[in-house]
Amino acid sequence: MYFWYWSLILLVPALVLGIYAQAKVSSSFNRYSQIRSVRGLTGAQGARMVLDSAGLSGVGIEIAGGRLSDHYDPRSRVLTLSPDVGNTNSLAALGVAAHEAGHAIQHAERYVPFKFRSALVPVANIGTNFGFILFFIGLFFFRSGLLMNVGIVLYAAAVLFTLVTLPVELNASRRAMTLLSDRSILVADELAGARKVLNAAALTYVAAALMAILQLVRLILISRRS
Repeated sequence: MYFWYWSLILLVPALVLGIYAQAKVSSSFNRYSQIRSVRGLTGAQGARMVLDSAGLSGVGIEIAGGRLSDHYDPRSRVLTLSPDVGNTNSLAALGVAAHEAGHAIQHAERYVPFKFRSALVPVANIGTNFGFILFFIGLFFFRSGLLMNVGIVLYAAAVLFTLVTLPVELNASRRAMTLLSDRSILVADELAGARKVLNAAALTYVAAALMAILQLVRLILISRRS
């Protein structure tokens, strides 16, 4: 049982990286949300330009949610932008908005990693919600190797989801930077600011993937010592 607690040290690198990534996102967004774009387009207007240029006039845009809650829903084909992004004309807002529009383009183009990640969502939700619980019950209540193994397999699905998320997010950011430049939504010097915001956001996904991998390794090591 003591190994359950001592093994937490395995998670320290991911925890440190996660804290750094969140601080980097916050500082980058705060800095570049204070710099207005030359063209004066809001995040919603920039996203609309990107979507229309890709022939996706049917994808809706709505302003809702809290800070940095921006996302694209492939089921409803709606891009939801937070007020800080959709209603402002900062470099940060346009970078984030273009990134989310990039996801809509991935969906339309049937980008394979995007399709795979979408298919994994139900399994990943089960793995995240029940995998760890089953492992915990098997370890502490029933001393059951079977329950622990089932928990590990379910949790592994959640880990796979975080790994597939990496190429999806990185590709969306690359698309965003290309589209912001090609459509002249941002001019030369402004692109660097948007890129820094997106790079900081990408680091959070790297941290999440590292945490998931190390947690999975931890569960496997615990199961073998039990």
